[in-house]
Amino acid sequence: MNHTQQSCIVPLNLPPIDSSRLRQGESYIEIFDRLRHKHVVLTPEEWVRQHFVDYMIKEKQFPASLMANEIGLELNNTRRRCDTVVFDRTGNPMMIIEYKAPGIVISQKVFDQIVRYNMVLHARYLTISNGMTHYCCRIDYDTHTYTFLSEIPDYTLCCAYGQNR
Repeated sequence: MNHTQQSCIVPLNLPPIDSSRLRQGESYIEIFDRLRHKHVVLTPEEWVRQHFVDYMIKEKQFPASLMANEIGLELNNTRRRCDTVVFDRTGNPMMIIEYKAPGIVISQKVFDQIVRYNMVLHARYLTISNGMTHYCCRIDYDTHTYTFLSEIPDYTLCCAYGQNR
């Protein structure tokens, strides 16, 4: 394990994940991504992603089958990738989640990034986490407003809000 990867494995403000998901690859430590069904290189951002996805599934009852990592989209004739997208039961994007490494401050630039992605996807929820601090806002397309939430809602509540729009 190289020094950079050692610094990836830090305690986060999220429940721990099963350490058996880590393995030594040819050159790097890898972590099993339950949504992509494969091992990926461990980076600080990936460490946050895997913890957050587990949290959403185990604590907030989000169905893994309705979540996807590294979703491609085209924005201003440029290919981009959303870190995680959660879909509702009809297949429409419901939440976009962006991750940053634990040492990265969540700034206006990060919010601008997720808002640009949402111009394409039109999700009702935008969530950002660096593993230590988590933000979630709900978009109201009828009133053209958004509200920052005190906590990330569970899947049932997210779906209920979408039906009451």
